[in-house]
Amino acid sequence: MRREPFTVGSYVHIVKRGARGLPIVQDFGDSWRVLLMLNHFNDHFHAVDWFRDLMDEGLEKTLTRASTWPEKIPRVSIEAFTLLTNHFHLILKETEEGGVSKFMHKFCTGMANHANAKYNQRGSLFQGAYRLRTINDDNYFRYVAAYVMVKNTFELFPLGYEKACSSFNEAWEWAVHYPFSSLGHYAGVEDSPILHNPFLKELFPEAREFKSFAQDVLLGRVSTPLEQLEEELEIL
Repeated sequence: MRREPFTVGSYVHIVKRGARGLPIVQDFGDSWRVLLMLNHFNDHFHAVDWFRDLMDEGLEKTLTRASTWPEKIPRVSIEAFTLLTNHFHLILKETEEGGVSKFMHKFCTGMANHANAKYNQRGSLFQGAYRLRTINDDNYFRYVAAYVMVKNTFELFPLGYEKACSSFNEAWEWAVHYPFSSLGHYAGVEDSPILHNPFLKELFPEAREFKSFAQDVLLGRVSTPLEQLEEELEIL
């Protein structure tokens, strides 16, 4: 486990892995539920049965908020995310004291409870506590964003990661439609309600700018090689 100190206003990169490298999601329904929790658990309000509230209004297949809930008051700002089979990545901004910790507890507990109930299993879904690294400057933020959303999504490309890098435009078009990453939001494909005024939009006002930078990172055209970035993030 690695935790670095941070304060209100800090941006952090979080990684959470499945216990013993096992999957944390097993099908589309599990993955979709993660998106629902990312969207609805980032809130001071806590519904007694949040999923039932959504089902009562036919909203469980959307990211729309239940009409019976009060106005949303987020605990953190979710800047970026990518969900993979056995782990996930988040970039969060601490917007109130203890917000990241409280959100992560609620989010991870929700994921674990769902998995245990659905698959009739016991024990921990995750491999210990999440790992967290503080993002200290704008340039590093750019690298981490490219790593979280592009590199990780490219690893899911059906023809493999190496083919994704060598056929970047083809892989990019596939990746921006991967539903369990915020990449589509930054590529201009969709407007995700999970994200709210994210800082990365200030760093890359145009989608093509982020695409170009991500390509440079993956192809080693930037000053910090991808391998060095991965080592610094301690997530190899």
